[in-house]
Amino acid sequence: MELITSLASECRVAAAYDKVMNAECVYTFHSPYTTDQGILVNLNTFVGTVQNLAFGSPSSDKGLFVRIVKKRVVKKGAADHPTNSSATTTAPTKLAIGVEGGFASEAEKYDTISSHSIVVLSKRENNEMAPEILAELPYTDATKNNFPTLVTMSVDSIVHHAGALTPQDAQQWKLDEEIPVSKYAAQLPFVDNDVRIVSNPKHWACQKYPDAERSKENLWLNLSDGFIGGGRKNWDGSGGTGGALDHYDETGKLFPLVVKLGTLTADIDTADCYSYAPDEDGPVRVPNLKELLVKRGIHIASMQKTVKSTAELEVELNANYAFDAITEAGAQLVPVSGPGLQGLQNLGNSCYMNSVLQVLLSGTVSELAHRYGTKAHGNVTSHAFLKSAPTSPWDNLLCQTTKIACALTSGAFALPVDQAESEDGATTNPKYRLAPRMFKHLIGKDHVDFCTAQQQDAAQFFQYLLEKLDQAELAAAKQQPGTFSAASNIINVTSRLFTFATRTRLVCMADQKIKYNENALENVWGLRIPMEKAVFMEEEKKAADIASPEHKRLKSEDSELKQVPTITFAACLEEWASESTIDDLKWAHLQSANYPATQRTRFANFPRYLVVQMHRYEMGPDWTPVKLEVKLDIPQELDLSQYRCSGPQDGEKLVPEDASVTAPASAFGPTIDESALSQLMDMGFSMNSCRRALIAVGGNNSEAAMNWIFEHNTDPDFNDPLPQVGGPTGELALSHDSVVDEGSVQTLVENLGCFPADHVRAALKATNGSMEQAADWLFSHMDDIDSAISALQIREAASDGTHTSSAPSMTLEDGDGKYSMIGMISHIGKNTGSGHYVAHLKRGDDWVIFNDEKVALSSKPPTEHAYMYLYKRSDAMNSPNLDY
Repeated sequence: MELITSLASECRVAAAYDKVMNAECVYTFHSPYTTDQGILVNLNTFVGTVQNLAFGSPSSDKGLFVRIVKKRVVKKGAADHPTNSSATTTAPTKLAIGVEGGFASEAEKYDTISSHSIVVLSKRENNEMAPEILAELPYTDATKNNFPTLVTMSVDSIVHHAGALTPQDAQQWKLDEEIPVSKYAAQLPFVDNDVRIVSNPKHWACQKYPDAERSKENLWLNLSDGFIGGGRKNWDGSGGTGGALDHYDETGKLFPLVVKLGTLTADIDTADCYSYAPDEDGPVRVPNLKELLVKRGIHIASMQKTVKSTAELEVELNANYAFDAITEAGAQLVPVSGPGLQGLQNLGNSCYMNSVLQVLLSGTVSELAHRYGTKAHGNVTSHAFLKSAPTSPWDNLLCQTTKIACALTSGAFALPVDQAESEDGATTNPKYRLAPRMFKHLIGKDHVDFCTAQQQDAAQFFQYLLEKLDQAELAAAKQQPGTFSAASNIINVTSRLFTFATRTRLVCMADQKIKYNENALENVWGLRIPMEKAVFMEEEKKAADIASPEHKRLKSEDSELKQVPTITFAACLEEWASESTIDDLKWAHLQSANYPATQRTRFANFPRYLVVQMHRYEMGPDWTPVKLEVKLDIPQELDLSQYRCSGPQDGEKLVPEDASVTAPASAFGPTIDESALSQLMDMGFSMNSCRRALIAVGGNNSEAAMNWIFEHNTDPDFNDPLPQVGGPTGELALSHDSVVDEGSVQTLVENLGCFPADHVRAALKATNGSMEQAADWLFSHMDDIDSAISALQIREAASDGTHTSSAPSMTLEDGDGKYSMIGMISHIGKNTGSGHYVAHLKRGDDWVIFNDEKVALSSKPPTEHAYMYLYKRSDAMNSPNLDY
């Protein structure tokens, strides 16, 4: 006790706005449920960790912690509940939990037993060893008064805090459903009846039903007359007595506004207010809440949060209610579990993220599993990125990526195989559930779409994640030279595994001279589906497919069975590789005369991993995206070697290297509005096609651009990269050089006032000379602008094949162009911003389906219906890149 007393002054009391990591280790997915050791929460920093990483970030040599351990046990008699009995074969008849005919709630089936202790830890001289426990004393109602007052207050504030994870989810819920100001707040009647509310929660109880079982739970204060009543029951059977609503009805429905006791803190905006008025009947904001509370003797400055808000409870209830997508329906799937076979919990429309994380980090991409993960059954606490994390590991992308990868590759949290088989591959046991909330909050916090709880496009998220990982890796390489470098000045960023370049071959129709042009680097190969080349299947093949899961799904969605045509991948590839014509190019070697040209695109290199995105959506007649109902006959083995650009050939007459080829500025000159571009891309169209559409209609009219897409989505160059714009004249330059106007540089330096000329010059280069877009680029990257500029330098160096000693570079991987399919992401729904995503990954000779938390052997991989395909170059199959 003396040691604890000596450290008591370092303790802090957590306020409602503090980040308290009391539900999960910030470095791993260990939680109070996973082991008998639970997690340790620092009483000064409120950071929860496992013992090995308790001093993972810079801190003092000794620390005071509270150990939180939880165990879930079956309630006595729970097996007799009609919805729990394995003997009954009656299916639930109500979409409800905890009622007759519905599903049993977790609260009805299980009790949670919690235990706490105060721990004093000390660093060891050898940092590789776990910190030493100098003292550990149990913390219970019987012993808590033996501890110093500040220690007791600190522990209680941590244990009863809502935690940092649930408020993040609750904030997303609020973003999607803005809480309005009550129309009754300003003129709310106030009954001056001398009612004063005591500050001690022990004395609060429902005045309407004081003898009820839950008379002290879910209590709401009427802001007009000071009446305390229980809230309504939740749909899972939990909640209050209903006394608050009954009181509203019995008083003539004159006093509609209530506030939830226990949510009142110094941060008045976090208080939970509700209106019973029929025209509101929901959560509301009460601007004059503080004044109304003072009249009842409540001074919020001294109040502490003791219960969860409605938003937080809503998140928990939704998390407990599992929605299972109809994937491989009707098939007897065999659940699997273990290293590389770990599911991820759906946080609410987060299946797009889960699918991408499984593809990248579960072991399918061996280089990323080696960089961020661990070996099968390996230690999830020993990774270098965890031990070198900064003071805020929840805000460090390398740390949180490592946390995900180690959990997926190790199998440390995987459901035991026998339980996986008995529970159909899914479980509600928190000991085995991985909820990637920290990662989702971190990766999405700076993105207008990914910060919400709405469904998003998996392909767009894949590219965004690569960009953010590149930036984080470059920043780490700058702080610790050599971290991601295999050789001098070569940075092996994650995107290098997927990056490829294409070259365009232009043939002038006037003199047949040829110009080769390097296009911008890409990491997703987008292919248009030419529906005019789709054919219906043979009758016998169609009949054999009647029993397929996808056919059943289509039948269930429409009254009549649909006949779905099939298109070959070869037809899509031919569409991409075919020659097209460009009108009115200005050829400098012909005295700047305008002549048309033919163009075709080929690969400049073949990356180690090739991601293929099929554009399964087109613009409908009402300008809304429509999913193409077509099956894709795609081979598991690809040979693209014939589509390599081999460069100038003997006998070809080339346009002089110093002679430019340009198009009139009017063709591609307008500045593209980024919000309009994002709006179009959200509908499932590629960036190249959206840019073409906006340029064609003036740059900012999304409605006109949608019409253009509808009219031109069959053009052969619809998804081709646009040649880069360069030069102060705004002309389209089909040469690689990009000229920055120094006058624009000086203007931005003077007007912005906070960026040096080098940064402005890089931004102008990245935005093709647009001053407005350059300013936006600078401000959007100012948190880590050095890394962003380094990424630009890498892409530029890789594109022109040169680099300087001062700029990091990335050489593109290359191989023979033969590929094998190792993964896919499928989408069910009308467009990429809704519906459900599922991943299928190759494990040896078998395919495995990753449907959020459900992981099972796949009986029929949906290769015909996938949205994204992952191929690995055949010559790299058994030879991973050891530089990662």
